[in-house]
Amino acid sequence: MEVLHISRWLAEEVEKLRFAPPVTHVYNPLIYAKTSHEDYLRRFGSAPKEVLLIGMNPGPWGMAQTGVPFGDVTLVREWMGLETDVGKPKREHPKRSVEGFACARSEVSGTRLWSWARDRFGSADQFFRRFFVWNYCPLAFLEESGRNRTPDKLPANEREALFLPCDEALRRLVRALDPQKIIGIGKFAEKRASAALRDRDLTIGHMLHPSPASPAANRNWADAADATLAQYEISV
Repeated sequence: MEVLHISRWLAEEVEKLRFAPPVTHVYNPLIYAKTSHEDYLRRFGSAPKEVLLIGMNPGPWGMAQTGVPFGDVTLVREWMGLETDVGKPKREHPKRSVEGFACARSEVSGTRLWSWARDRFGSADQFFRRFFVWNYCPLAFLEESGRNRTPDKLPANEREALFLPCDEALRRLVRALDPQKIIGIGKFAEKRASAALRDRDLTIGHMLHPSPASPAANRNWADAADATLAQYEISV
């Protein structure tokens, strides 16, 4: 299955990278949550797809716990039907422990995204017949305080080294899944998709990120998502 090869290649490439303070801990769930992540790919990553939704990178209570993009524990378990043992990162931050499917915290962005998919499409299988969700960067970056640092806030030299394998993985994924449209979940993902795929004739856009840090996302994010997708002639 091509998506498995892409994920494994990307996991190895980003594992070679090094990051300086203020980043003190780097989590790579493609490695320590490999079983769960690859269950997600095997079950839902078959080609072709109509729409590829791209997130930025793992959240501490989502993909960092489950290996699934935006992977809120409850929805991954109950809606997707996925649950496996999850290992530990090489260096675990004391304030951001990885408890896998035993994690009691909710990933608000993931709760919003996957609840929307459930409410609009019913079953996970119905949603994934047309859509697939992938995080552009598979790494989570933590500062000494436990604060999450997003890839766009890394120094230029670290960003450039990170973007090379992430861009290549995205290009390979697009060749494998052959989507008609690519929608970034947030502007960062749209920008990276546009850069990585500039030589391809694809519709690339973005939708509002469901983060609770966004005031707009806190005002009925699901309806905003519907309206944005409608602009790109994507039915839900």
